[in-house]
Amino acid sequence: MAQYFELHPENPQARLLKQAVALLEKGGILAVPTDSSYALVCHLDDKTAVDQLRRIRGVDDKHQLTLLCRDLSELASYARVDNRQFRLLKNATPGPFTFILEASKEVPRRVSHPSRKTIGLRVPDHKVLQELLTLHGSALLATTLIPPGDTHPLNDAEEIRERFEKVIAGVLDAGACPQEPTTVVDLTGDAPEIIRQGRGDAALLGL
Repeated sequence: MAQYFELHPENPQARLLKQAVALLEKGGILAVPTDSSYALVCHLDDKTAVDQLRRIRGVDDKHQLTLLCRDLSELASYARVDNRQFRLLKNATPGPFTFILEASKEVPRRVSHPSRKTIGLRVPDHKVLQELLTLHGSALLATTLIPPGDTHPLNDAEEIRERFEKVIAGVLDAGACPQEPTTVVDLTGDAPEIIRQGRGDAALLGL
């Protein structure tokens, strides 16, 4: 049975977030709000949790998962970033962007793209999620909470609990999210390439 945490969107209760972090450290999967939509998250280094995350989402190991980072310094631990890329990242973080970058050796091979050795990374602009990441102390692995067979992410925390309470450890309810996907930008080529236009304004990247 999933635990349900009702959190203030701007001043989330630390004691509740600490309980949520404890669930992550036990291998649990959480549904969390972001600056784009609700997402499923788990501990990066827990293979069992990662496999369960994929099963819930209905995706195989070829589906690129995303690392949620607190800031650019943490992001740089998981990806190879040159000066040009760093300037672009600085202009657009935190915010609703996902950046495809070359994965560093810190990223377990099972969560990077199997053929390209790339990883999607982002620094979300959401108070509750930022506080959760800070208390957790490291990046979290994430995927948008789109139920198998659906095309749009769920946006109501109570509905998320009803549909997934038997397979996830907890739901963080901080109200509705914008329900618009991130803008996905591939930075692995000679020039930035927008893979998906979403909520993030490409003008911030000069594109």
